[in-house]
Amino acid sequence: MNDNQTSVQTVWSSFRGASALGPDVHLYYGQSVDADVALAFVVADDQMPRIVYWGKALRHPERLVDAYDALRPQRVSGSLNDTNWPSVLPTQAEAWSGVSRFVVRRNGIELFCSFSVQDVHFTASERTVLVLARDEEQHIGVEWRCEITPSGLVRQQLAVSNLEGANGALSVDKVELAFPVPEIASEILTTTGHHLRERSPQRQPFNLGRLEKASTVGRPDFDASLLLSAGVPGFGFTHGEVYSVHVAWSGNSLLSAERLAYTQGIIGGAESLAGGEVELEESQSYTTPWVYGSYGIGLNQVATRFHEYLRALHPQFAHKPRPVILNTWEAVYFDHSFDTLKALADKAKESGVERFVVDDGWFMHRRDDTAGLGDWQIDPAVWPDGAKSLDALAAYVHDLGMEFGLWFEPEMVNPDSDIARAHPDWIIKPTPNRLPMTGRSQQVLDLTNPDAYDYVFSAMDGLVDRLGIDYIKWDHNRLVAEAVSPRTGRPCVHQQTEAVYRIFRDLKRNHGGLEIESCSSGGGRVDLGILEVADRIWASDCVDPVERTDIQRYTSLLVPPEMIGEHVGASPAHSTRRSTSQQMRMATAFFGHMGIEWNLLEEPQSALDTLAGWVEAFKARREIFATGRMVHGDSGDPAVRLDGVVNRDRSHGVYSFTQLTTSKIYPSAPVRLPGLDPEALYRVKPLSVSLDVSEIGNGQSDLAWWNAEGVVLPGMFLMASGLRAPSLHPAQAVLFEAELA
Repeated sequence: MNDNQTSVQTVWSSFRGASALGPDVHLYYGQSVDADVALAFVVADDQMPRIVYWGKALRHPERLVDAYDALRPQRVSGSLNDTNWPSVLPTQAEAWSGVSRFVVRRNGIELFCSFSVQDVHFTASERTVLVLARDEEQHIGVEWRCEITPSGLVRQQLAVSNLEGANGALSVDKVELAFPVPEIASEILTTTGHHLRERSPQRQPFNLGRLEKASTVGRPDFDASLLLSAGVPGFGFTHGEVYSVHVAWSGNSLLSAERLAYTQGIIGGAESLAGGEVELEESQSYTTPWVYGSYGIGLNQVATRFHEYLRALHPQFAHKPRPVILNTWEAVYFDHSFDTLKALADKAKESGVERFVVDDGWFMHRRDDTAGLGDWQIDPAVWPDGAKSLDALAAYVHDLGMEFGLWFEPEMVNPDSDIARAHPDWIIKPTPNRLPMTGRSQQVLDLTNPDAYDYVFSAMDGLVDRLGIDYIKWDHNRLVAEAVSPRTGRPCVHQQTEAVYRIFRDLKRNHGGLEIESCSSGGGRVDLGILEVADRIWASDCVDPVERTDIQRYTSLLVPPEMIGEHVGASPAHSTRRSTSQQMRMATAFFGHMGIEWNLLEEPQSALDTLAGWVEAFKARREIFATGRMVHGDSGDPAVRLDGVVNRDRSHGVYSFTQLTTSKIYPSAPVRLPGLDPEALYRVKPLSVSLDVSEIGNGQSDLAWWNAEGVVLPGMFLMASGLRAPSLHPAQAVLFEAELA
């Protein structure tokens, strides 16, 4: 039997066969046509689905009915009758002996489930295969959903139901989904970090045992690994088979890799639920976040699949140029006044800025970060009615031809605020008489309380109307600990996260064209859940370009460049006190959604003229950043970085070469340029803003090709042999481009 269903760029097929060992085998094969990615899983008799293939599309998928026999392990000594061969939801009933991945309780007692598949069907319009299974005796049903996106991502999700006839509520404590990876995928890459140093890469062997990266602070947080990747030893950006997973959730979550002596490795993830957080009455259900998988040859290909998926969700970025931003935070901090910000807006306009964002400090009682948070009314002490009101500033910014943005932190309150004093029952706390430990003089507002939700939404919605706000910077500066809603007495991170998504959607529904940035002490909330509703993320509160080089590089494994906020800051940097050249700071901010976080009122005209030149150069190329493919080069020299963006037809690429520290190699070795057409000829030349390297370079003779004419070379040569970048001092960067000759 062969039943095909097609949905735009995805094709699903099913085939039937029989195992030599007896079970009837149903194979389901899905393929993303344009992305050349396929996934196949089998349902043998009524057993839960087992993924038997994930990789490049196959020519004869019908033969995969034999994959069940080809991959099923033999029984071995010291084990149960069936050897571990994990399904998408491994349980002890199928001989899984690793960490429990499906944990449910009824009346406080943990239940061990054995699911039997009842039905499998396709939903062509959603590119979906849906598998329905039950544990009839324990009155628990599950629906496993699998999709392949046009960009080649594979995603899975599970719904758990407390079926009719159950004797009591069902507590769902954990649902962790799994993807198998081949034995050769024996090295793991994750990222770690802290505030001002997000997404620092770390590698380790994929050993026997379990590796888990978890977040329990109400957001993915700085230490989150956007991706957990398993690949062949030494895999890089441009080479090596690699498999990556991501949990699309902005609350508590985990990623894991687990390998047992009896079975191949599996990678996956889950929402991290507190006890009692999800309690299902009869006929109620809980649905997990999507767990995404991305396969590729090298991390660049893995990242491209995520980028194309997000671009399909935000098609406006391909048509509306990403406006250059000035954010006032590191320019003035809490020192707000009409005259100061009006003068800053004038300087911003002269520098080519198109969006002016007023950061923290505009609302009631907010002279520092200890008071006023949650009082979302304009402070008349700072913004008096009339010519010097915030309304007048917003109008002035609009009259200059710039968009107007405003900062909020809707999920938080200062205890020293009118709203906290009026509604202490709106503050999340573990017991009626004890607040969680304070962080940044803040507590967390319970948005699962309808009254608190309505207050926050109405305040924001009204200000967007009143001021004509085009852009919201949404911040989230406090770890969410001991998260219990006073209204329900239950842990509430899950519902709080859903409430945040709802405010994003409701604001955008009411105000067409409104954009919202996800900021969370910088890069503390970066995930596909928030990126579905947000238009940009703030990668880090650190704008020191030396630190930012790798922060931005590893953020781009998930996030396309046009959605990564990257700002030119002051020197020395406010976060590290490191002094860097203006060239380095601007080159680093070039590779994303460019902005400025800098008090231009204190800079000489020469610096402003240079800044304007860089902004102009960015605007001339920003379409590439909004539609092209981000690529990173591999190098044996840990002191250098090669990053680029190449447009879809490979006719034009923009590259950055960064010398972070001194190298063992002097001058640096030639760098390869990934992403080009190997059959084409390219003229490679420096951008005009990087043409003069006399002050940032340490070469004592000219670099022959570093001139306005550049050099013409085959794409294959540039990708395989590369070319030599200028010899630079540490903490310096230059930009150059390759165009079809």
